[in-house]
Amino acid sequence: MSFKDAHASVYPKTPWLVTFVTAGDPSPELTLKFMLALEKHSDIIELGIPFSDPMADGPTIQKANVRALKAGTKVKDVFEIVRNFREYSSKPVILMTYYNIVYARGVENFLREAKDCGATGVIVVDLPVEESEEYLRACEKTGMDTVFLAAPNTPDDRLRVIDEVSSAFVYLVSLYGTTGAREELPETAFKAITRAKSVCRKPVCVGFGVSKKEHVKALIDAGADGVVVGSAIVRLIEEFGEGAAEKIEEFVSELRKGLEKS
Repeated sequence: MSFKDAHASVYPKTPWLVTFVTAGDPSPELTLKFMLALEKHSDIIELGIPFSDPMADGPTIQKANVRALKAGTKVKDVFEIVRNFREYSSKPVILMTYYNIVYARGVENFLREAKDCGATGVIVVDLPVEESEEYLRACEKTGMDTVFLAAPNTPDDRLRVIDEVSSAFVYLVSLYGTTGAREELPETAFKAITRAKSVCRKPVCVGFGVSKKEHVKALIDAGADGVVVGSAIVRLIEEFGEGAAEKIEEFVSELRKGLEKS
């Protein structure tokens, strides 16, 4: 199944700064406040649905999931957060989740609810492209954008398939392992960008490990169409709690400078 390139009409012109928070961390009410802080300097917001076994995530986002679940955050609450966000902003919101959540709610039902609340697309972190036929059919039927992940060692033929079925962008993981802010980005990230851009027609956004504007600039200069920053933002929520919105806005404003041409 092939998906058209959706970014031309729905998304801003690249390069993109994509920022992430976990819904419900530390409460559903505060998530909207944090999203509005992100919105001022982000092109796309990725919103994580809390899950009890977030296997792709490192300690920072794992703890965010625990805080969100302890606050009683449910999938319906995440949809309500997006619905409320839509009263203030039209910027794209990509939901990040695991397939168990989608499957338990019913694939088409989940996607229809996500679309109805104003979500733009979905990343299902643990759904391999080879097992995604039902999900892709439902995405096409409901009009939800798709994002699939590629690793630094993803073969070219598989990368082509991921590119074909990702209607929003290809999420290129910069390193081997889980999410988490790093001081330095590995050389594998830059080699992976070069190869991915030679294969993919859709925008390529690079995530995992990005924690400062110098990382953003280096990845964009290497050819990435966008950069995803998550753990470094979530760490601010862990540190400052209810007062994190101002810190988030300042941090994302600084990250955005990495997109500026020298």
